[in-house]
Amino acid sequence: MDTIRLTMAQALVRFLENQYIDVDGTVTPFVRGVFMIPGHGNVVGLGQALSQEAKRLEIYQGKNEQGMTHAAVAFAKQMKRKQIFAVTSSVGPGAANMVTACACATANNIPVLVLPGDTYACRQPDPVLQQVEHTNSLATTTNDAFKAVCRYWDRVVRPEQLMSAAISAFRTLTDPANTGAVCLAMPQDVEGEAYDYPVSFLKKRVWRLERRPATEAALKEAAGAIRASKKPLLICGGGVRYAEAHAELRHFVEATGIPFADTQAGKSAIEWDHPLALGGVGVTGCAAANEIAKEADLVIGVGTRYTDFTTASKWLFKDECQFVNINVSEFQSLKMEAIPVVADAKDALPRLEKLLEGYRPAYTNEIKDAQARWREELARLDTMTFQDTPEWTPIINDANADSAKRYARDLKAGLCQTTVLGALNAWMADTDVAIGAAGSLPGDMQRMWRPRAQDTYNMEYGYSTMGYEIAGALGVKLAIGEDREVYAFCGDGSFNMLHGELVTAVQEGKKINVCVFDNASFGCINNLQVGHGNVTLLTELRYRNQEGLFGNFLNIDYAKVAEGYGCKSYSVRTMEDLKAAFEDAKKQTVPVLFDIKVLPKTMTDGYGSWWRVGDTEVSERQENLDAYADHLAHEKDARKY
Repeated sequence: MDTIRLTMAQALVRFLENQYIDVDGTVTPFVRGVFMIPGHGNVVGLGQALSQEAKRLEIYQGKNEQGMTHAAVAFAKQMKRKQIFAVTSSVGPGAANMVTACACATANNIPVLVLPGDTYACRQPDPVLQQVEHTNSLATTTNDAFKAVCRYWDRVVRPEQLMSAAISAFRTLTDPANTGAVCLAMPQDVEGEAYDYPVSFLKKRVWRLERRPATEAALKEAAGAIRASKKPLLICGGGVRYAEAHAELRHFVEATGIPFADTQAGKSAIEWDHPLALGGVGVTGCAAANEIAKEADLVIGVGTRYTDFTTASKWLFKDECQFVNINVSEFQSLKMEAIPVVADAKDALPRLEKLLEGYRPAYTNEIKDAQARWREELARLDTMTFQDTPEWTPIINDANADSAKRYARDLKAGLCQTTVLGALNAWMADTDVAIGAAGSLPGDMQRMWRPRAQDTYNMEYGYSTMGYEIAGALGVKLAIGEDREVYAFCGDGSFNMLHGELVTAVQEGKKINVCVFDNASFGCINNLQVGHGNVTLLTELRYRNQEGLFGNFLNIDYAKVAEGYGCKSYSVRTMEDLKAAFEDAKKQTVPVLFDIKVLPKTMTDGYGSWWRVGDTEVSERQENLDAYADHLAHEKDARKY
C-alpha cells in the first residue's frame, strides 16, 4: 500500500483539501477554508500544517472564537449546507468560546467543523496551561463540553485515529437529516506526531447529497388526509430552502390552492407577495398566518421542526387539527403526531401534488381578506411616528411604556423600530440579504420583512444567539460575493455582546452593513418581564442611581466605536438621517455601521399568539398572579405533546 509520512495535522489539512460534495450531479469542494485564532494549543501543530499544506483552502484570522464560528455557521446556512468552513482554536478558553456557536449550528441543523486544541495525550506535562483538572477523571478536558452541542464528537489521541474520525465527521457534515456541529478535539502533542498515512485516505473523496425518496405508502396516506381536509395550511420550514425545493413548493401551492406560512428558516423560499403567502406563523408570526392557522383542520409541515415559536407552544392549532410532515429527518417527521413522509422536499412535493390532482380546499375569501387586513397593519407599522404628547402611546404599551418617552428625552431621539425596518426593507435591493438572530428584531422581521427574491433572509432563530449577527454578516458576505450587499440587524445588546468580527471584515475588505437598533435595553426581554407582572430588573441600559439601575439611559456612540475600527459610520436620529446615510453607504467599499437610536416599546405586537413561559404561581404582586391565571387559561387549550 502506498503511504506518505505526515503529521496528524498535516494529514488533516490534506484531507480537508480533498473533500468534495455532489449535489444533483454538480461536484464542488466542500470545505471553503479555515477560520483560525492561533494559540499554544494549535499554532505549532495545525498552524504549521496550514502553512505547509493549504493550497486551495482560504485561511481567515478570527477575532473571537465564538464569532468566527458564527461566521462559519452563517456561511454554511447561506450556501444551503453545500459548503462549509472549518474553525480551529487553541486549548482551554479558546475552545470553550466555540461551544455556544456549536450549539447554534446544531440547533439549526447547519454543518460546521470545529477543531479545538486539547491537552496532551501523553499527560507528561500535566497540568498544562489552561487545563481544567478533574479529580474524578484525567481524561476529561474542556472539550468534553462539546459533546452536548455537537452531532458528532471525537478526540484523536493517536495520529492513525484521524482516518476513522475524519470520515465519520464528514459523514455527519454531509447528512441533511443529521447535520450540525462536528468536533474533532486534537491533543496538541498528537497534532505534531507523524504516521504513514495511506495515500487512498488523502485522495479526492466525493460525498453525495442523497435526496431521500418518499415511499408510496406514506404519500398515499398523506394525500388521503389532505383530500379529507377543508382548510389545510402548509408551513414552509428551512428544509425547503436547504433542499432547494423553492420551485417545487411554488408549483405545489399553486396547483392545489393551499395557502402557506413560513418559519424563520423558511422565509424567502418564495417572495412575500405571492397570492397564497400568509407570512410568518406562530409567536413571532403575523395576524394573517395566525388567523388561518387557528382555523386549519390540517397542517402540512415541510422541513420544519415545530419549535415552540412556530406552534405558539402547541396552542395555535385546534386539537382536532391533523398534521402531515415532510422531512428528511425521521425524528422531525413524527412530531405533532403527524403522518410522517420521511423524504427530501424536492422529491416529495411533486409526487404528492400528483396524488392531489383535482383537489381544492374549501376557502372562499378567507385568504385574501386576511392578507388585506395584514397589509393595512403593515402600512401602519411602516409609518409609525413618535409624538412627545400625553396622548401618544408606543406600540407595545405595557407597564413600562413610559421608557419610550424618557428615552426620547434623554437621547433626543424619536424613531420607531417598525418604521426603520419598513424603510430599510423598501430601500434594499431585491437580492440584498438581511441577517439577524436575537432580541425583538427577529419577531419584527418575521412579521414585517418582505423578501422580494429567494434566499435573501438569513435569520438564526433556532438558538436565538445574541452576537451571531455581525459575525454572521461576514459569513454571508463570503457566500454571496462582492456584487450583493448584506445587512446585519442587531440590537445594542447583541452589539455589546459580540462584534469582534467587524474588525475581521475591515481587515479583509469585506463590506458588510451593520444596522444597530439602539434602544438602550434588552427590549424584548423587558417586554416579557414587565408583561408578565414583574418590575423592571436589569433589562434596560441605565445609569445607577440611589434606587439601583434606574437613572438616565446611557447614550453610547456606537458610530464612533465602529469608526475607530476603520468602518464608515453614521449617527441616525431621524428618517432624514437614515435616508441620507443609506444612500451614502451604497457608495462605500469598507464595512458600514448605522447607529440608529430607536424608541423602546416600538416593536410589533403579538397578533393572537401565546408563548409559554414559567409564570410565577405564588407572588406578592397581583400582576404576577394575573399573568399566571392567563397562563393556565392558555395551557388548558394547548396540545399536551
